[in-house]
Amino acid sequence: MAQSLADLTSAGVQRILRFFPESSQAEREELRATARRLLDTHGEKVLTPLRPVERVLWYLASEGRAEDLVEVVRGQRRDPGVFLVAGARRPRLVLPGLRSLELPDRITALERPDLKMTAQLTSVEWRGDDLVWGGYAFVANLPRPSGRMIGRFAVLEHADTGERIKLRLRRTKNEEATAASGQALHCYDRTGFEVVVPARRLRELAGRGAGQWFLSVGIPGPGGAYETRVRQREVGTAGHNQVRHLADGSRLVVGFTKDAVGITVQQPPVEVESCTVVDGELVLVARVRSGHKAPTTVSVVEGETRLDSPLTALSAPSGSADDAFRRYRAVFSLDRLTADDPPGIKTRQFKVTFRGAEGRGQAAHLAEGFTTGRHRFAAGRELAVHRDGPGRLVLATRAVRAVVDAMTVTDAGELVLTGAYPREEAAGKKVVLRHGTRFEEKELPVEMADGRFTVRIDPEAAPQVHGPALPLCPGRWYLFFRDVDAWDKSEDVPVTLRPEQVGELPLRFNGPQGVGGQPRAFTVDRRNFDRIFIEPERLLAPDEHGTYRQRILREAHFHKQRKLPLRDAVLYLSFGGKQFSDSPRFVYDELVRRGVAVEHIWTQDEGLPEMPAEARVVGWGSRAWYEALARSRYVVVNTPVGDWFVTRPGQKVVQTWHGTPLKKVGKDLLGSPQSSPAYIAGLPHSYRQFDFVVSPNAHTTEIMRRAYSIEGEMLESGYPRNDIFHAADRDIRAARVREQLGLPEGKKVVLYAPTWREDQRHASKLYKLDLRIDLAAAQAELGHDHVLLFRKHSSVHGNVPGAGQGFVWDVTRYPDIADLYLVADVLITDYSSALFDFAHSDKPMLFFTYDLEHYRDTLRGLYFDFTTRAPGPLLETSEELVKALRGLDAVEAEYRDKYTRFKKDFCEPRDGLATARVVDRMLAGGPHAPASTGG
Repeated sequence: MAQSLADLTSAGVQRILRFFPESSQAEREELRATARRLLDTHGEKVLTPLRPVERVLWYLASEGRAEDLVEVVRGQRRDPGVFLVAGARRPRLVLPGLRSLELPDRITALERPDLKMTAQLTSVEWRGDDLVWGGYAFVANLPRPSGRMIGRFAVLEHADTGERIKLRLRRTKNEEATAASGQALHCYDRTGFEVVVPARRLRELAGRGAGQWFLSVGIPGPGGAYETRVRQREVGTAGHNQVRHLADGSRLVVGFTKDAVGITVQQPPVEVESCTVVDGELVLVARVRSGHKAPTTVSVVEGETRLDSPLTALSAPSGSADDAFRRYRAVFSLDRLTADDPPGIKTRQFKVTFRGAEGRGQAAHLAEGFTTGRHRFAAGRELAVHRDGPGRLVLATRAVRAVVDAMTVTDAGELVLTGAYPREEAAGKKVVLRHGTRFEEKELPVEMADGRFTVRIDPEAAPQVHGPALPLCPGRWYLFFRDVDAWDKSEDVPVTLRPEQVGELPLRFNGPQGVGGQPRAFTVDRRNFDRIFIEPERLLAPDEHGTYRQRILREAHFHKQRKLPLRDAVLYLSFGGKQFSDSPRFVYDELVRRGVAVEHIWTQDEGLPEMPAEARVVGWGSRAWYEALARSRYVVVNTPVGDWFVTRPGQKVVQTWHGTPLKKVGKDLLGSPQSSPAYIAGLPHSYRQFDFVVSPNAHTTEIMRRAYSIEGEMLESGYPRNDIFHAADRDIRAARVREQLGLPEGKKVVLYAPTWREDQRHASKLYKLDLRIDLAAAQAELGHDHVLLFRKHSSVHGNVPGAGQGFVWDVTRYPDIADLYLVADVLITDYSSALFDFAHSDKPMLFFTYDLEHYRDTLRGLYFDFTTRAPGPLLETSEELVKALRGLDAVEAEYRDKYTRFKKDFCEPRDGLATARVVDRMLAGGPHAPASTGG
């Protein structure tokens, strides 16, 4: 093995180190030998570029100190890169929980590059004429919660001369700092700051002439002060430039250059006073300050296109006393400006520049009081006379926009947005509210009259295309206009805010009474200058949000609650709080039916799924949730709770699980790209949490006991969720679901429920929608007598094309897929465990396995030969899928024997009594056990 730093950080060696506690003796020897040879060859200087904890890891590896290395790796898994700092003058690293770990000073010594400083802007506001910056600043791993103000400072530094002006800094509490740090050890709440630049100081900056000044914040730390520039954020006042005009004609741009916060002083000799369209011409009027030479030309440039117009002098208005400026005019043909305009929704943005006789350019700064405008020049297209954040003129041809110019909130907590949208453009359009990362959509009612629109948003009851109205979940929700017959979002027109109104944001308001009975807070803000969005507050309170506070809740609040008596309550957790669904739902229904005297508590995550009105609802990770988890006599889950959780005496924790394994799981993934030795090593502890684990069949019992290292009881009762197929009232339930969804009578219902693909991810790490069905072609062939219910996996985020057009129905947000099974005439799936559940229905199944070889041989692996045992055809193309749907009778006949064998192998027991067996076992031996009927 080559002995170089490249090998030190290579994937193979790093993997051994990452999973060192689970590594074999041979792997440990390989790591030790590699590290030792590397250090012997190059010296310990090769460790210098590494992060502090990595230096410790490699040092311990080179010394063969396996036990110590195991402890350090485990500690870093809990909180990567986090450590304590000892020593005021000569700082050194101390690992939490390992203070007695003996390490040489040369390894633990910390230099300034090891102590990274963060300075984040969170707000910009004006108090009268004073500028106020708010934010937080800390040195990583140096929280100093009781630190003094002495030594903290803020300065403005000139970009060219380096001149520094000291500013007043006041320390504030900023809980966002701790949450944003993403670590669990340190509290940075007291690292907030407020910096005030008084009006006199701003005038003083202007008096020094044009230039750029950057804001830096300094903090005392080991060995002296740490200083860094403050950085902008993505949205809101802390993410957009602001322009302030002073009496002497100077402009202050409070904003950002390469993410750094600062003030730019501008004293432009020429400014744009107006820019309007008159009789097919774009007329620009500029004013030139007296004593300055006027430009000769205005250039409008986009790509290879350039239009020039001479500046001609205008005579001063009769009786004008304004001698400070001379005015000039430039004229452009609107036809020439829009000659190469792109079609559809594309935007073409022009840069406007003043040019003198020597050809040098000057930015087209806008005069105070400049008014933006829009001019429709073709069907669906407009010329926008716009401005950017730093106050420069922007010309753009684009799709005609709906522009908000008024925002109000009713006494009931309803947000009302009104604005301008020409009648001819608004005709045949609807308003869509779309989540920025989940891509979930709502369709909002819109009122149109005389070229004006009004959108009323109840953030606690936003209507879905298919399904009940639901609250807006946390995240940013953006508005669009869309043609009512549009197939997808590709031609959506964004709703923007009139530039003159951007100073009214952020708009904060309380919505109607919502989650938990208390009104939630909402914010209307902006991104990319004028793209407005609505953002609900997080469900978790400030003292609950973030990794640090979750640790405190687990270690302090949860353990304190465990010492209190158990309560007669059942806590339900379905897919981490994402749904009111699955086997926990059927256990709940059975307990309610029996009239068991317990309180029912459902867990709800930030997606805000629909929950039963009769139950108490607690937010996942909230103080109330930890209390319920600690004190509920019964806990019913279908996913792991967390490796920190331990069942208390007298408590029954039931793991119903959620699938029959076709794709490999747990220990059986070892050696695949999806395997995690650390996760696998933790499985025995994870499953000791449960009093018993529910299994749907013998196949699952065998695999789960091995793959998940289950040592305790497995109850092979069948899944409670599958009792729905055998319930006496299943037809009544199906009719109710049809009515709720509004499914048309007389059409076959096709349910498509694929699983996710681990190698298909968005940049945000969410799974992509890997859509291979040609939905447009399917609609053309099947739309007159079929509907397609599209159920994305809960981990998949992406828009479903064609939803709402009569054939495709996006039912992802419908609470429980079990209800959808009842109304479906046929299921299309792939490797999802849905196939094992749906087999209880005896209805046909089609398998769209376009990537079978890749999924089976590379990505995940399967437990049996699906090509020979599948109870339906395996189809590779969208055309084959449509053809099979047209010939379902032939499919059923061909696969009848395989279907029968499949049910025998994977659907026993199937008598509709699984829920009763699970509930009986859960209550057995406790205060709610059914009365014995024996003599």
